[in-house]
Amino acid sequence: MSKIFFFLTAILLLFPVSYSFAFQTKGQECSKCHTLKKEEALALLKDLIQNPKILDIKTVPVKSIWEVVLESNGKKGIVYIYFSKKHLFSGTIIGIQGKKNLTQDRLVELNKVNVSQIPLKDALVIGDRSARHTVIVFDDPD
Repeated sequence: MSKIFFFLTAILLLFPVSYSFAFQTKGQECSKCHTLKKEEALALLKDLIQNPKILDIKTVPVKSIWEVVLESNGKKGIVYIYFSKKHLFSGTIIGIQGKKNLTQDRLVELNKVNVSQIPLKDALVIGDRSARHTVIVFDDPD
């Protein structure tokens, strides 16, 4: 019995547990060493997505993942690439504690339209032009 105990103790001493926690015990961020440039992201995505244009890259609250904002065929979208640059996923990240759809919140932020920049010179105005709220309706009769 003592030989087995000695053997298990020797194995545990050879493989310290601290290695399994990587940078957590040292307080370092993985994003300090790992980078992803727009050109690299484009090279990774060009065979997967038709005519991608990389608009922005940033880290997300999930460790070891970049959020890559892109535009393809006039539509904006988000894909996530792991720091290893070997895997990506297109989907939704939901914060469990706050019950927030982080991906949807980011897409809404990206696709906001500044209403003040919509030309109203030839618009049909119904009601008071100086009203507090403005409703703009787009219609295509053809």
